[in-house]
Amino acid sequence: MVDVTVEDVPKSGDWPVDPQDDLAVSKDRIWVDGCFDFSHHGHAGAMLQARRLGKELVVGVHSDQDILDNKGPTVMTLSERGSVSAVDACRWSTSSVPHAPYVTSLPWVSHYGCHYVVHGDDITSDSSGEDCYRFVKAAGRFLVVKRTPGISTTDLVGRMLLCTKNHFIKSLTRTLSGDEGPGSQEERNNAGKAMTQRIQDYASDESGLQPGPLVLSYTETGSAPKTSEGTQEPGSYTTMVEGTFPKPGQRIVYVDGGFDLFSSGHIEFLRQVVNAEEVLARETGWYDETSARKVRLAESNDDHGPAYIVAGIHDDEVINYWKGVNYPIMNIFERGLCVLQCRYINSVIFSAPFTPSKAYLTDLPFGTPHAVYHGPTTFMPLTYDPYAAAKELGVYREIGVHDFQDVNAGEIVQRILRSRQMYEDRQKKKGEKAAGEEAVRRREHMEKEVAALEKERAVNR
Repeated sequence: MVDVTVEDVPKSGDWPVDPQDDLAVSKDRIWVDGCFDFSHHGHAGAMLQARRLGKELVVGVHSDQDILDNKGPTVMTLSERGSVSAVDACRWSTSSVPHAPYVTSLPWVSHYGCHYVVHGDDITSDSSGEDCYRFVKAAGRFLVVKRTPGISTTDLVGRMLLCTKNHFIKSLTRTLSGDEGPGSQEERNNAGKAMTQRIQDYASDESGLQPGPLVLSYTETGSAPKTSEGTQEPGSYTTMVEGTFPKPGQRIVYVDGGFDLFSSGHIEFLRQVVNAEEVLARETGWYDETSARKVRLAESNDDHGPAYIVAGIHDDEVINYWKGVNYPIMNIFERGLCVLQCRYINSVIFSAPFTPSKAYLTDLPFGTPHAVYHGPTTFMPLTYDPYAAAKELGVYREIGVHDFQDVNAGEIVQRILRSRQMYEDRQKKKGEKAAGEEAVRRREHMEKEVAALEKERAVNR
């Protein structure tokens, strides 16, 4: 790849996003950049560590073509990866810059007012095999953070192509306590402690330093399987991480799902939930400077949004029961971290029931929700309505169609299969085991079986 020269630096008016004139460089403003293909928690972990080093975080996102030229094909488009969706949805991101050079450019970094560039402790090379950060390193403006172990886009693609299930977690709470999982007791204990610490780290506010989302786990009572149509008996909640509770006047809003391969479809749904609540708030005078806002400031000494969004996340067993093959591609721990880092979320409930029954909804620690939202998904057609209780309570709401509604785990897997050879080549470059023809044919056959089952369920619903 050709080194960035002065001719490659945009002129005022040509920068991809404002400002168009150079900002004053500050050590409190940090730059990170990358592909950010799939919104997995490794990306969020890098952004969290970078955010803790300053007061603002600017995230450069490479173009689809630059990534193809230097690394291989992306699964997600630039709009799905960057400024429209994933990066901007991260709680620790202050702003994003699309079309950032693949070889990190000092003029770009300085233009957006950043002194330091932060990257993980892995090596990133361009198409010619040279270090992508050679210029900022030479300038003494490069800082290293730890790479998140056990997760990468390459690893996730491998799970899809090889159709593996060894990433599944049977019980998150028992895994965190060291009572389940592979390895010796000491290894399980160490893994559980590391996972617990990561949940605590991700449950931080915009600064990455103060408490943020409240994290709970839910345990159902009775002997009914998790895949049943729900129980009318209230379960129990355990606080995993202390966080912020609803503030005066906030509406409690509940959403739930698998959130597998946490993608632009999930993110846009959550963003539109927040927008719907904002519209309602304006209609009811929430932002009235002379009354409602004045009262809020007096009661809590700060201002806050009109909605407190609670996200319930389903167990691996539940998702696999309905979807089959080796879904979820991400286990509940990985999916939970993806949701936890999202700026549109205020609380997360691990192991939430697939069917939010009346007993469950009315027993939430925050009280019965004012609204339960569901999006335009056809990913898991059912034989019954899991939101019957929310409808009976009069709190059910729907988010309409949007540009990313079809971007879900199933769609992402299909993208991989359609361009399998390119991804196989990319896996080999990373030193990963390639999926043989037989494995891929098995995956394609299983996907067809699941599609037929979904069609049958939809007809019988």
